[in-house]
Order: sequence, then C-alpha cells, then structure tokens
Amino acid sequence: MPLSQVETPIEARKGVDSIWARLRVEAASAAAEEPILASFLNAAILRHAKFADALGYRIAAKLADAQLDAMLARDVAEEALAGDPDIVQQAAADMIAIDERDPACLSLLQPFLYFKGYHALQAHRVAHWLWKEGRQTLAFHLQSRVGERFGLDIHPAARIGRGVMIDHATSVVIGETAVIGDDCSILHEVTLGGTGAAHEDRHPKIGKGVLIGAGARVLGNIVVGDGARIAAGSVVLEAVPPGCTVAGVPARIVGNCCDEPAKSMDQSLPQGSG
Repeated sequence: MPLSQVETPIEARKGVDSIWARLRVEAASAAAEEPILASFLNAAILRHAKFADALGYRIAAKLADAQLDAMLARDVAEEALAGDPDIVQQAAADMIAIDERDPACLSLLQPFLYFKGYHALQAHRVAHWLWKEGRQTLAFHLQSRVGERFGLDIHPAARIGRGVMIDHATSVVIGETAVIGDDCSILHEVTLGGTGAAHEDRHPKIGKGVLIGAGARVLGNIVVGDGARIAAGSVVLEAVPPGCTVAGVPARIVGNCCDEPAKSMDQSLPQGSG
C-alpha cells in the first residue's frame, strides 16, 4: 500500500521503518564504495536510530545560518517532527514518490541527501507546523532560508499533501493560500500564484495526482481537478476539470489525461491538440 493511502498509524509506522531500513542499507553500501564520504554518510544517516532523527538532522544541516545555527535548527526541526508525527510519514512518502517517478534517482540516498526539491519540501513542512502553532516569525525565517538555499519560494501557510515530487525545484513559487493534494508532481519554474493584491483566499487548489509541467503558471483561486495535467509553459486562469489535459496561453482543454499523469510523468499532448 502506498504511503499516501496508509489508513492506520501502525501501517504508517511499518512503512516508514521499511524505508528507513532500506536507506540505511544504501548508505552503508555507499560508504563502503566511496570511503571519502563515509564520515558524511555516518553523520547524516547511519548514526541515527530512526528516520525522524536523520530527517531532523538533514533539514538542520541545510537550513542553518548565522541567525539559527545547526543545533538550534535541529531543535526546531525535531520539535516539529515530534509535534506532528505525520510530517515523518509525509517525508517518507515524498521520498518514495521521487524514487518511483524520477529516472535520475538511483536510490533513496539521492533525494534524502542531495535533491533540493525534497529538502525544500521537508523544510516547508516544518515551517508550516510553526505557522499553525502561531510562530509566524520563525516560519518566515525558514521560508527565507529555503529561498536563499534552494531558489524557490513556498509560503509557510501553503498546504501540501504527501507523496509530492517537486522536481528540480528551481524558481517554483507557491502562494499563501495554495493547496496541493496528495501524489502530485510539480516541475521547475511552476507558479501557483494570485491574480492581484487581494488578501483573502487567492491561490490555486490543486487536486490529487496532478502533473504540472515546467514553467506553468496557475493563477487565482481556481480548482485543478484530480488527475489533471497542465502542459509546460501554460498559463491557467480558469478551473481545470478532473482528468483533463490543458495547454496554451491562456490554457485550454486539449484532451483527456493518461492514467495517473503525476506518477507516469507523461507530458506528451494528445494528437491533434497543437
């Protein structure tokens, strides 16, 4: 059962434990193959007792700065992970999503150690927890660090489901009232933005299993239905029905989707849609 469909805490815990065991095996193998990285792999993965501990350590290592050193950053991350254990389930599901959808991913080590889209999303999950706890100043600090470190901007109030892949991640912008459902795939330079200076609900609501191609702009408080596909470079200003493919500037419906576009990553347009 995919982690995005886990129904009970026991099943979720078993899923995370299985992923953690695999990650440790891969880290040990990599350390043996590349001894120069053995110390790094030990610090990042092998010396930790559980996935949550390693995740908090990795988030802190990426976000630490002069204002929030690595120890303090780790304290913040661990507080969030303890305060909302679902963050750990989400992080595991996000990692599996990358492993299954990205042909450049050779093992779980790549997203966990190196992929900035994964790191930015996990840092956002910590910032979002802070936001819900009323700690907006610290949440904004983490948002700023994500922007400086990874080159994308996710407002800490944005709500993002599990099993989400933000591929490459450069120049992605996700606004304050945006919502992204489970199992979505979002490529670089995507904007989920507003259409003006309104202060109310003003950003897109993305359903489950949606694929958003590189450079697409989805603007305004509109709904993109489950299983839809937005072609690269499109500008979407109106609601998108479930299971449809839209393309163009402004975007229009050009056909139906393949099954599970976010998982297949199939970005080809239907014949005759040009």
